[in-house]
Amino acid sequence: MTFKTEQEEFWSGEFGNDYIDRNQGDKLLASNLVMWADMLKRARNLDTCIEFGANIGMNLKALKLLYPEQEQYGIEINSEAADELKNVIPPANVFHSSILDFDADAKFDLSFIKGVLIHINPDELPDVYKKLVASCGRYLLVAEYYNPSPVGIPYRGHNDRLFKRDFAGEILDLYPEMTLIDYGFVYHKDPKFPQDDINWFLMERQAQDL
Repeated sequence: MTFKTEQEEFWSGEFGNDYIDRNQGDKLLASNLVMWADMLKRARNLDTCIEFGANIGMNLKALKLLYPEQEQYGIEINSEAADELKNVIPPANVFHSSILDFDADAKFDLSFIKGVLIHINPDELPDVYKKLVASCGRYLLVAEYYNPSPVGIPYRGHNDRLFKRDFAGEILDLYPEMTLIDYGFVYHKDPKFPQDDINWFLMERQAQDL
């Protein structure tokens, strides 16, 4: 697999492998379950979904508990994570690929990305937004670090690996067919079900575009 950006190389290699060990377990699954129940309280008929940057499937596991019959798909750049993801969803539904190389040629009831846009080269964001919207049959969920203006911050000793901005706001500006229907925040010091200071935004494609 060849890559266009340094960020893709970074996550496909050893750092991405180490991320797997830090981001799994029953506590994370419980926090994800509570978070997803809240994020999707205004959504309905979620028979299919696709996750952009699925890693080992911790979000998809939580969604499967909420929607046992849901048909799930995932895109993952890291080979070790993609192999583990095949134990969570059918192997044929795993796209071992960079998001930048993914061809969004199908639509899903729910398309989502959580904690991934922050790690994508900012120059590539318009293309990723296009893929997210193209794959969205009804709902698009973006859950990331928020900042009103674009900013890069050091990430575990590395520069140019984490960027904060108003991702959802940019999508809404670029794609008027998408409407914001809900949003929220989960704090890292939540006493019961913490997340990593994530702002989430649930958007819906307008009815005439369905």
